[in-house]
Amino acid sequence: MLQSLYVRDYALIEELELEFGSGLNILTGETGAGKSILLGALSMILGERANTDVVRTGAKKAVVEGIFDDADTDHIRAKLEANEIDTEPLPRIILRRQITDRGSRGFINDTPATLDVMRAVSAQLIDLHGQHEHQSLLDTDEHLRLLDSFGGLGGLVEHYQSKYDRVDELVEERDALAARERELRQQKELYEFQIQEIDDVDPQPGEEDELHSERRVLENAEHLFSSTSQLYEMLYESEDAVHDQLVVARNELQDLARIDDDFEEQLEEVKTATIIVSELANFLQDYNAHIEFNPQRLEEIRERITEIEKLKRKYGGTLEAVLDHREEIGEKYDLAEDFEGNLERLDAQIEEAKDELTDAAQRLSAKRREVAERIEGAIVAELETLGMPDSTFEVRFSRQESDDGWIQPKDESGEGDATYRAFRRGMDQVEFYISTNVGIPPKPLTQVASGGEISRIMLALKTILAKSERLPILVFDEIDTGISGDMARRVGESMYNLARYHQIITITHLPQIAALGDTHFKVEKVVEDEEAKTQIRRLDPQEQAAQVATLISGTDITDAALESARELMATGEREEGGRG
Repeated sequence: MLQSLYVRDYALIEELELEFGSGLNILTGETGAGKSILLGALSMILGERANTDVVRTGAKKAVVEGIFDDADTDHIRAKLEANEIDTEPLPRIILRRQITDRGSRGFINDTPATLDVMRAVSAQLIDLHGQHEHQSLLDTDEHLRLLDSFGGLGGLVEHYQSKYDRVDELVEERDALAARERELRQQKELYEFQIQEIDDVDPQPGEEDELHSERRVLENAEHLFSSTSQLYEMLYESEDAVHDQLVVARNELQDLARIDDDFEEQLEEVKTATIIVSELANFLQDYNAHIEFNPQRLEEIRERITEIEKLKRKYGGTLEAVLDHREEIGEKYDLAEDFEGNLERLDAQIEEAKDELTDAAQRLSAKRREVAERIEGAIVAELETLGMPDSTFEVRFSRQESDDGWIQPKDESGEGDATYRAFRRGMDQVEFYISTNVGIPPKPLTQVASGGEISRIMLALKTILAKSERLPILVFDEIDTGISGDMARRVGESMYNLARYHQIITITHLPQIAALGDTHFKVEKVVEDEEAKTQIRRLDPQEQAAQVATLISGTDITDAALESARELMATGEREEGGRG
């Protein structure tokens, strides 16, 4: 919900901060007091373009800031993360706009944000029904989403989208392969030559290090033989061999240890040293015996290293790069060798995937038509309660034929002629049509011109779709245009019931609606120091009753008007037990 709205130096507003409540928030005030100014300020944080003349006369900049809570949705979080905007405050989110004579800047959670990002984020939070550009239900793209939401078709949509993604992936792969055909055929001979050149050497992973190690040993065979012989003799075979000296020392320490236990530790050290020298001598003797003097093998190794170095210079500089290149060109060569076969295999996979996509699209479309029938009847009934008894509402479906479409519905015999374009949400294009007068054919909802009529249509749609609609905040302007009396009461009750599911902010001139508000604000224009200013204040219950009475009888509040206001408010209180 919109927790608070702060506005400073915007048009006639010097500074104000409103704390909104859940449920139904009412704004009333005389014509010209500045109610539309408040909605204009609200539209700034929704990403609307700003005119620099909205900055209050004498001020340097206008500031509008809205604080929303319960805003932690997957879409909002993904949008913030994609634009490197801090998500730490979630589930609270702060939208702020600053406007100067040089332009404007937007912020989300104190991070600069473009208007596109502000619009994308705010569109998940609030629906402002004032001018046409803010009415999401006048966007035909929304009609299909609302239909699916009302019918609980999310699972079928996701199943369809998984099939759509599979076809899209395969088609993209085939297109890429076809685009590479000429390149692959031109490069085939080069790949064949390079493969032969590398395979003739047949380098193995890690081979280079092993060759260098073996070459080092063979090149130093004489030195290794001489040194190991000398070391063995010094440690084990000479007259003063280290091993013999250690044996003598060991025997002496044994005698000393029999006299004094303090020599036990030193005795063990000498015993260990004797064993180590003995093992080292055995190793040297064995190593010496296996030293190989093999000039032929040494030459073979040198030649092998030269061949590998040649490959490295041509194919990447390292043995790993050579092997990676061999794998890559091998795949390309195989592809070029069986190009037609690969295309045929992809074509077969695409056809199979299209069949699955068609099946998913047909099932989704059938369910949508069932849901559409329920919506049509429910909305006509709701419009009647809102003073539009002669209304007709239709959900119309269309499909876009395409020669290269992915969807080819089949009849009971398994045959199908037409192919249709596959969209991200199915093969259906959906648009709401409406007529509000007898004898007038239904027209697209987007062509309905009356502001008050649009608002009531929106209210009917929102009431029917309320339980499935994701937008938590609805703002209505001019919803009471052209209605009064019993119809006004019905509109108020409808809004009151809708407020069980959404926070609603509405501007009204009708006492029947104003009396049902959970929270009531009065918009006033005052003159201070010869300067007009718009002020807004929250009313307590007594002030609310007086304001409702003003809407009934005008500025001169009569006792009868005040009593009528209290009765209207009491009606709302009696019904409040049903408020969730």
